[in-house]
Amino acid sequence: MKTLILAGGKGTRLWPLSRELMPKQFIRMFDEYSLFQKTVQRALVFSKPDEIFVVTNRDYRFRVLDDLREIGLELPEGNILLEPEGKNTLPAIYWGIKQIEETFGDSIVAVLPSDHMVESNENYVRAFENAEKLAKKYLVTFGIKPTKPHTGYGYIKPGEGIEGGYLVAEFKEKPDLETAKRYVENNYLWNSGMFMFDTEVFREEVKRHAPEVYEAFENAESIEKAYELVPEISVDYGVMEKTDKAAVVPLNVYWNDLGSFDAIYEVMGKDENGNAVKVGGRKGYHVGVNSRNNLIMTGRLTATVGVEDLIIIDTDDALLVAHRGEGQKVKEVYKLLKEHGDERVFVHRTAYRPWGSYTVLEEGDRYKIKRLTVLPGRKLSKQMHYHRSEHWVVVRGTAKVHVGEKEVLLRPGESTFIPAGVVHRLENPGKVVLEVIETQIGEYLGEDDIVRFEDDFGRE
Repeated sequence: MKTLILAGGKGTRLWPLSRELMPKQFIRMFDEYSLFQKTVQRALVFSKPDEIFVVTNRDYRFRVLDDLREIGLELPEGNILLEPEGKNTLPAIYWGIKQIEETFGDSIVAVLPSDHMVESNENYVRAFENAEKLAKKYLVTFGIKPTKPHTGYGYIKPGEGIEGGYLVAEFKEKPDLETAKRYVENNYLWNSGMFMFDTEVFREEVKRHAPEVYEAFENAESIEKAYELVPEISVDYGVMEKTDKAAVVPLNVYWNDLGSFDAIYEVMGKDENGNAVKVGGRKGYHVGVNSRNNLIMTGRLTATVGVEDLIIIDTDDALLVAHRGEGQKVKEVYKLLKEHGDERVFVHRTAYRPWGSYTVLEEGDRYKIKRLTVLPGRKLSKQMHYHRSEHWVVVRGTAKVHVGEKEVLLRPGESTFIPAGVVHRLENPGKVVLEVIETQIGEYLGEDDIVRFEDDFGRE
């Protein structure tokens, strides 16, 4: 069995915890592993490393590579597919299916979202084995047995029983509460967004029901052109709701799509007052007085008094307060911020780069102070800025610095100055992490004021 992991989502409903350049699939939300890493580990139950393919956004290439490296896994270069733009799940799945078929021939492929929480146990294995048998004839989806009426999930009505599952009688959109209660009473299943496809059967059904997607990928001269031509369309709407070959296999495991802060509250442990609390950093701490049934995620001392049923998400640069039950509407906040060009929809104060990360410590009119963390053996691009000068002070490790024609080694406490317009580069030649405090001064301090001359990571 081959596995296709979808890892291009932006996680807009979990702002400010999730940002476009650090979406929920890469966040260590509950422990030391990201949701993406956990998805890869589940994929290894059925697939060898060279049988795992990942479709992701071009901006997430190095996050994928670093997450894989952290769990000791390296995929073949051609197994990481970088979408030129997001067009929802059907184009992503079709491109992945096509690549798998070109590599291995006709294959059975498990399609897994990278941002769900899924329990992997004997029931999980058994369901996937049942789906593998059905996939030669049907397009298989997995249905979760509901634990309660839920208005945030789509539903599947099982039809005629077949070996290992059911034919799909009908797909249902997210219902209101009364309709959800009726669905649960009538043994409907939650639509999990996980699939099992035979590559040949899937491509034929796409050709029948979404010919514009089929034609784009089969005939376009490049992947960029294919993505220009295809519509933005989900695999459910484009194929699964139209095909007469849809089957569903019940999946009797714990599953949560973590699609909102309400869903995260369900997953997390609670204290004696029903509060789900996660604190981060050295100063993260929660004190509650007469506070019940709240979700609180914070990196600093946070006190609540006399509040109930709230979502309180506090990051270094943003604060979200909402009523529980309104979590789905957070994406409207994200949309408004994006319309206003607010960079906080894109990036946290700590931004990850292929060479390490930077954290904005302070900024004001004509200045910005950052902490740069450069991983051993890595270097920033050879670059120049038109509008700002920079002052670097090493606080940990050893830095190799190129400024103009000069090259120097700097140790903790030593510094250098880079005038605007001068080509420069920062490198960590050592075996420990390099930390540098960078002070920028200039009339424009945007991240796009970078002219790259050389880059180890292929960035423009």
